[in-house]
Amino acid sequence: MKRVGIIGAGPAGLTAGHELARRGLEVEIFEAGPHVGGMSRTIELWGHKVDLGPHRFFTRDDKVRRFWTEMAGEDRQVIDRRTRIYFGGLFYDYPLRPLNALANMGPWQAARCVMSYAGEKLRRKNEPESFEDWVVGAFGRLLYEMFFKSYSEKLWGITCDELDADFAAQRIKKFSLGEAALGMLRLKSGSHATLVDQFDYPAAGTGAVYDRMAESFRGLGGKLHLATPVSGMAEDGHSLRLENGETLRFDHLISTMPLTALCASLPDLPEKVRSACTGLAYRHTLLVYLLVDQEDLFSDQWLYIHSPELRLGRVTNFRNWSAGIRGAPGQSVLALEYWCSDGDALHGMSAEELQKLAVQEIRTTGLIKDAQVLDATVIRIPKCYPVYRKGYRRDLAVVMEHLKSRLTHVTAIGRYGAFKYNNQDHSILMGLLAAENLGDNARHDLWSINTDYGVYQESM
Repeated sequence: MKRVGIIGAGPAGLTAGHELARRGLEVEIFEAGPHVGGMSRTIELWGHKVDLGPHRFFTRDDKVRRFWTEMAGEDRQVIDRRTRIYFGGLFYDYPLRPLNALANMGPWQAARCVMSYAGEKLRRKNEPESFEDWVVGAFGRLLYEMFFKSYSEKLWGITCDELDADFAAQRIKKFSLGEAALGMLRLKSGSHATLVDQFDYPAAGTGAVYDRMAESFRGLGGKLHLATPVSGMAEDGHSLRLENGETLRFDHLISTMPLTALCASLPDLPEKVRSACTGLAYRHTLLVYLLVDQEDLFSDQWLYIHSPELRLGRVTNFRNWSAGIRGAPGQSVLALEYWCSDGDALHGMSAEELQKLAVQEIRTTGLIKDAQVLDATVIRIPKCYPVYRKGYRRDLAVVMEHLKSRLTHVTAIGRYGAFKYNNQDHSILMGLLAAENLGDNARHDLWSINTDYGVYQESM
C-alpha cells in the first residue's frame, strides 16, 4: 500500500492522515471547507476566539492522551468544569447535587421524585427499547420529565419513545438516590468514578490542536487540500471524485463524510443497502453568537436549557474557558445552540430571525440580565448529529456489513463517517487505529469503537 486518500480534515481524518504520513505512506486529505478541525475548530469573532460550541477534551485512553498531548504541546491548561441545567426558571447543578436539587425542588417535589424513582425500582421491567423506557426505568418518570425529556426532544427532533435506548445506555450512568444521599451525609467519600470535574483545554482554543496537527502533517510530506469538496467515489470504486470534476485514484480510501452521502456515491450499491441508508438521518446545528457588553455574566462554561417553552438547547460562555481566547475586557461572547432538520421551522429561519429569537430567549433565562447585546452572527453546521432513531442499529448493520465485506479498501471513521455520536477522543482513537490497520497491518474493528462507554458515561 502506498497511496491513501482521506475525505475530511476533522479530528478523525486529520489524525489518521498524520499517523499514516508518519509511517511513510503517501497521503492526501481533501477538506470541503477552508479550515481544518471540523466541528472542533476555533474561529475569531469581534476580537475574541470561540469554538463551535463547547469542546472539552477528556480521555482515559493512554494512546489518545499521548497523541493529544504531543499535538497540543505545553500551551494548554486544566479547566475546572461548571455546568448547570436551566429548568422551570431555576438552575440545577449538573451532575445533580442533592442539596442544590432539594433547595430548587422544595421538599414536596423532591419527595414526589423519590416516590416515582422507588416505584420504578419495584416495577418489573422488560428490556427497554426506547430512550424513554430506559430513563424512566433508571430515574423515575418525574426526573425523566424534568431532566431528560425536553432537552432530548430538542436535540434529536423526535419524541423520546422514538429515540433508541442505545443512546441512553451509551451516554448516561444510572444514578442511585441512595448513593447520592450517602454522599450528602459524607458517609461515602469521593466523587463518582465517571464524573469529569476537570478537562484539558488548549490556551488558544480547541482548534489550535488541529492547526498544529495539520502543520505537522505537511511537515511529514502529507498533502492537504482545503476548500476542495469531494462528491464521492468514482465508478471504479478506488477513486475519489472531486466536485471540480477531477478524479484521483488511491490504494485505500478513508471517509469521514456523512455515511449516507458516501453510500449514495458508491458504485453498484445493492438496493438493500440503499434502503438501509434512508433510515439513517442527521440533525443540523444552528449556532447564534452574541457579543454582550458585560464580563461577569455567569460562571458556567456551558448550560443545558431543559425548559420546553424555549427552543434554545445549550448556551456556552467563552469568557469562562481560557484566558488565551478572551478578547477585550468588559465583553463576553455566548454561543446559543439550536438544532433542526431539513424543512422544519428553525431550519427555514433567516439569520435575522434566529438572532432575534436568541436574544429574546437568553433574556428569558435571566443569564444576561439587562446587559446590552452589541452584535450577533449565525453559523450553520449541517449533519452534525447522527440520529439514534429506534431501530437505527438494524440499518447501520446492513451498511457496515456491505463496507466490511464488499469494499475492503474503504474505511469509514469519525462522527459523520461511522454514524456514531463521537466525542473528540473517540474520533482521534478511530484515526489512530485506522492508521495502525493500514500502516501496521493491525486488525482493529473500528466499528466497535464508542460502543463500550463505561469510562465516558456521566452520572445524572
